[in-house]
Amino acid sequence: MDVNDDLRWISGGKELLWVSERDGWRHVYRVSRDGSKSTLITTDAHDAMSVESVDEPGGWLYYAASPENATQLYLYRTRLDGRGKAERVSPANVPGRHLYDISPHAAWAFHTYSTASLPPTIELIRLPGHAVVRKLVDDSARHRTVARVLHNPPEFFKVPVGDGLELDAWMIKPKDFDSTRAYPLLMYVYGEPAGQTVVDGYSAQLLWYQAIADQGYVVASVDNRGTPAPRGRAWRKSVYKQIGVLSSRDQAEAVRALTRARPYLDPTRVAVWGWSGGGSSTLQAMFRYPDVYHVGMAVAPVPDQLLYDTIYQERYMGLPKLDPEAYNKASPINFAQGLRGKLLVVHGSGDDNVHYQGTERLANRLVELGKSFDFMVYPNRSHCICEGAGTTLHVYSLLTRYLVDKLPAGPRAQQRNIP
Repeated sequence: MDVNDDLRWISGGKELLWVSERDGWRHVYRVSRDGSKSTLITTDAHDAMSVESVDEPGGWLYYAASPENATQLYLYRTRLDGRGKAERVSPANVPGRHLYDISPHAAWAFHTYSTASLPPTIELIRLPGHAVVRKLVDDSARHRTVARVLHNPPEFFKVPVGDGLELDAWMIKPKDFDSTRAYPLLMYVYGEPAGQTVVDGYSAQLLWYQAIADQGYVVASVDNRGTPAPRGRAWRKSVYKQIGVLSSRDQAEAVRALTRARPYLDPTRVAVWGWSGGGSSTLQAMFRYPDVYHVGMAVAPVPDQLLYDTIYQERYMGLPKLDPEAYNKASPINFAQGLRGKLLVVHGSGDDNVHYQGTERLANRLVELGKSFDFMVYPNRSHCICEGAGTTLHVYSLLTRYLVDKLPAGPRAQQRNIP
């Protein structure tokens, strides 16, 4: 069971709303205080990703879900007694990610809506009809700027990686994309249970990816098994005791599938980058699959899982004393001998989350192995590496320069498969 922060007392404290995945889906149950009676409230075969509000006088439970598209998110409601079918509250003709801050008794809500190519719009709405009462911010100027820069919005699709498994993905192409050329590929990865990268919601980072793409690259991201997508219990729990192992396999298979199916992607020029868990995934990729990845940029990674927080690591890996081999197999530092490509490791020495000592141990291990790598330390910066004037610009400029220098987007191999 994952951490449950959706506990709600109802019926004057006589009953509890409990979120469980016991039947294969993340569902909400109504449980008596003594545990003698349990009623399933969200009865449909899809995940209730979070409890958004409880309208007890009206008899409704509001929750977030996306039954048909794991990259999106919508508001639903269902009867608190578990009878009847759930209703979608978010507008049916507005795809994307819909987030809500709902008032007591669910009469009003602040509604935030965005897509990968549309910055957030925030409005006050009346529930349950979703009538817009007031648009809180006129952000049309920002929307026009983003539309001008993000001229090739992310293309969402699924990547088949074998055994009937399809992974959600997005891809950004250059402004003057030419399908007869072969482009180097930059993969953005997170890959762990704390987050998705393939979401149809706005992130300013997409503007950076478009800028990179316009220099002659294709940028893509894939969500592997184990990410917190609304794809059922088996999808999320498959990663237990396999953090970094299963995910790196899925990611590598996705790159192979992409380069096979799309001749404009050059399989000899593939880079990968990520931050935090994504930094760890980058190390896994470079160490375990050196035939797939040629350049890696790992920011604030966890090289050794024994050095990370127990609330996270033991939740997904079990107790290290009971299964030390699982921790050994899942820690990228133990596979550093596989490095063949170009690797940049970046960390803040004051990291308050992913502790800096892990990266120092990795550096020592790479030195011991005689492996060439590049290393950038940001003095006393925390996990965001964002403190101090100019720091954020410096980090992303460093990553951009490293990519362009180590994986040039020039004409080499650009006529692959062309007579």
